[in-house]
Amino acid sequence: MRDFSNDHRWLSLNTATVRKQGDLLEIMDACARHGIRAINPWRDQVAAVGLDRAARAVRDAGLDLSGYCRGGMFVSDAARRSEVRDDNRRAVDEAKALGASCIVLVVGGLPQFSRPGSAPSKDIAAAWTQVHDGIAEMLDYARAANLPLAIEPLHPAYAADRACVNTTKQALDLCDAIDPARSGMLGIALDVYHVWWDPELMGQIERAGTDRILAFHVCDWLVPTRDMLNDRGMMGDGVIDIRRVRAAVESQGFAGYCEIEIFSNDWWGRPMDEVLRTCIERHRTVV
Repeated sequence: MRDFSNDHRWLSLNTATVRKQGDLLEIMDACARHGIRAINPWRDQVAAVGLDRAARAVRDAGLDLSGYCRGGMFVSDAARRSEVRDDNRRAVDEAKALGASCIVLVVGGLPQFSRPGSAPSKDIAAAWTQVHDGIAEMLDYARAANLPLAIEPLHPAYAADRACVNTTKQALDLCDAIDPARSGMLGIALDVYHVWWDPELMGQIERAGTDRILAFHVCDWLVPTRDMLNDRGMMGDGVIDIRRVRAAVESQGFAGYCEIEIFSNDWWGRPMDEVLRTCIERHRTVV
């Protein structure tokens, strides 16, 4: 396992971690101050400053993009299927312009939550089918751009509204069904917040191998968790054995960025520089 104790060159900042403290350009400036060389921006943050301006800023700063958040939300009623397709194609185009290494896919849950305005449904089996078909269709477009797609399994608490793919096994089953040749264009984004609890996790990481693990995200699970969406912990403040998971991922050959992604009302209320200093310290001592 890599030694992070002396530097933070393999730290990437998911820009949601400080989204309340500044816009994307201000976040990039802060990363430069702290020697953070990679980010994963969100589409709404890019849109707020403009794609061309964001792309120039990334190039001028010499930043790597460990991913781009997010594509997906494939589940809808029939009237919105073309909206889903077009939105995901735009995500590919944006990620390509920014130079992202992959697009992180949050696949969606039930249609009324994934695509507001869709007719309500409780049919999760139909949602799984739409997710499969939507990823397959998006992959055809992404291949032409040479832009890999990374399916992110989310904690089961999000199955209805955000993602009906909730385990690493489910995500890898989709990869094997859609991309059996392991082309390198379809894989998974593992976020310890979502998968740490899974008794099959270690075996599924071994199954994934280096060609399926496209991104690795870290934060921590607090006890108690006061808000399922916006109360993630800073690494070391919760119960996740982060190093055990990283060791397993790196044993398969993963050598990319460890991306810090923290949705937290607590940390959003602190100065950006304080948050980034803490991220760096915990990356060196806990991750």
